[in-house]
Amino acid sequence: MFYRKEVHRDMEGIHVYTARKLSDMANSLESLAKAFDREKGAGGLSREDGLAALQMAGAMVCGDCSKCNLYSDSEKEDSYYLYYLLRAFEQKGNVDFEDMPRLFRESCKRQEDYVGHLNRNLGRATMNLTWKNRFLESRDAVISQFRELAVILEEFARQMEQAVDVTAQAESAVRRIFLRHHMVIDHMLMLEYDNKHKEAYITVRTNNGRCIMAKDAGEFLGQAVGNRGWVAAKDSRSVINRQFATVRFIEAGSYRVMWGAAQAVKSGEAVSGDNYTFSQNTPGQVIMSLSDGMGSGETAARESQRVIELAEQLLEAGYTARAALKLVNTVLLLAGEEQHPATVDLCCIDLYTGVLETMKLGAVATYVLDESGVELLQAAQAPAGVLEQVEPVLLSRKLWASCQVVMISDGVLEALPGEDKEQVMKEYLEDAKGGDPQELAEDILEFAMSFGQENRDDMTVLTAQVWKRDINR
Repeated sequence: MFYRKEVHRDMEGIHVYTARKLSDMANSLESLAKAFDREKGAGGLSREDGLAALQMAGAMVCGDCSKCNLYSDSEKEDSYYLYYLLRAFEQKGNVDFEDMPRLFRESCKRQEDYVGHLNRNLGRATMNLTWKNRFLESRDAVISQFRELAVILEEFARQMEQAVDVTAQAESAVRRIFLRHHMVIDHMLMLEYDNKHKEAYITVRTNNGRCIMAKDAGEFLGQAVGNRGWVAAKDSRSVINRQFATVRFIEAGSYRVMWGAAQAVKSGEAVSGDNYTFSQNTPGQVIMSLSDGMGSGETAARESQRVIELAEQLLEAGYTARAALKLVNTVLLLAGEEQHPATVDLCCIDLYTGVLETMKLGAVATYVLDESGVELLQAAQAPAGVLEQVEPVLLSRKLWASCQVVMISDGVLEALPGEDKEQVMKEYLEDAKGGDPQELAEDILEFAMSFGQENRDDMTVLTAQVWKRDINR
């Protein structure tokens, strides 16, 4: 018993030390972000750019000629012509002879050379401005990641500081039931966070030479602490063998989710430009995402798959849904000159609270079905990779037992008749409630395809249904 108390004190000390270090790291990242967050991107060519272009053109062509005084006149603070010259170049991509002052056109004997040098100089200035803005956009993306990481670390540090060690309340019962199933515990740590959720770290091995699945050990842990809602974490060991190893267990949550999907490819194409994913890799959370690449075929498929994979990786790393989508948008903007934007529809279901949060970038409405009817969650927004200052729209709703969630790509919606297509889908879903998620997804796709001889776009339906978990069974 003395040994176990010493272990608990050591673990608590490590716990506090780790929380403080994480908090220090968060502060350092925020300081780094502030150090970089100074210069903003320029909107267009500046007065200095125009003067430099005029001066360089004069040096290359004019020599000691001063008949038109073009540079000296433009150098004046109230020079309207310089402003006109820059805007004309930005609009047309070049300066014409008609854009030059009347005195220049009447007196200059080397007009063609001068205008040619002026256009080349302004072109270089524009190119420099483009690269400068691209560099600043890249820097802003790094700053955004610094800030988001700082928030993640600070939140994790706060959770660790407020976590309560409740090992003593459960340790004896856990050791007894594990020993009954031929497992020996070296030491364990059980923490309760401020939201009352618990997790346990148990260093354990088998004592009969056999292996036991970690998921079965989770059930034994649930029996010991009074409920069956415990599972081995996705990132933990899946098998307990004869060697001591630490397994992380978490409470499974009050809800569980089943899902279904159905797809149809645009007529004449070999692959769908839509991509989707359903993931439970984040503890206590289900993530459903759907992306529709611009156009169809392999190019659209690559872009939508890229969006889905980036968003999923960021969410699993601990980024919030809003931050993940903003970073995905930034990556697409900086990827290259050729843009292939994609819509993003992201749904996160909290298995502890049953709260649905959906984030949209250019995606069509999400439908929530319950006993009272069908609710639309929608927000107009540009696709990812189109606008720099895009802000994902967050919509939230509480889900109850047997609620169904339906996500569709715009190809499904566009296949429906009438002008108010969202209403057509809503009326169909009001009559189609019931059945398992896979059947619902297939029925919705069949309904959308029934209005045409061929598919005018890729169509994807992603569905989910929520159930209340019976932890006492």
